[in-house]
Amino acid sequence: MSHARIVTLRRPRLRFGEKIYLGAIVKGFLLTLRHALRTMLGKSAGARSLNSSGMGVTMQFPEQRWDDRMPEYYRGAPALVTDEQGRERCVSCQLCEFICPPKAIHIVPEEIPAEDRWSKVEKRPKEFEIDMIRCIYCGMCEEVCPEQAIYLRKDYLITGLTRADMVHDKRRLYEIGGVRTGLVNKWNELK
Repeated sequence: MSHARIVTLRRPRLRFGEKIYLGAIVKGFLLTLRHALRTMLGKSAGARSLNSSGMGVTMQFPEQRWDDRMPEYYRGAPALVTDEQGRERCVSCQLCEFICPPKAIHIVPEEIPAEDRWSKVEKRPKEFEIDMIRCIYCGMCEEVCPEQAIYLRKDYLITGLTRADMVHDKRRLYEIGGVRTGLVNKWNELK
């Protein structure tokens, strides 16, 4: 049986300046001063690519915008779209409402009258609201939509003066969504 050997380690003795952290404080101050001077005398790293004013990398909003440098993968505000003939693509399946993590989407479906040419579709949204304050722009509503009726736009300027202004109704969602081209299963007469 082997015996464990005990090793005693001694901490190094600190000098007076090290005990009061004087060296670390001075080093941090000089580093901060160097960054401040570099920012004041010229452009900081990254400022040129942001078209900054020269005082750091801060974009001067609203004069300067991200619009021309928006990444391809950016997910902005959700909106409803129509087809080329101005018809609603939404069939009120409510999948987007059910999958929405913060429960920001509210849909009230209605039946399409029997005398309507497209009565085979059965439903359309009577009310469709998205609370932009609750929306987390995750894109799950866009992914789950079988009719490609809801899209996330590259819009980051969503403002309102009241909470009611931030609840986009069906009219507003179609207004900001616009028109999408392509086959829509809902309007396919062969289905």
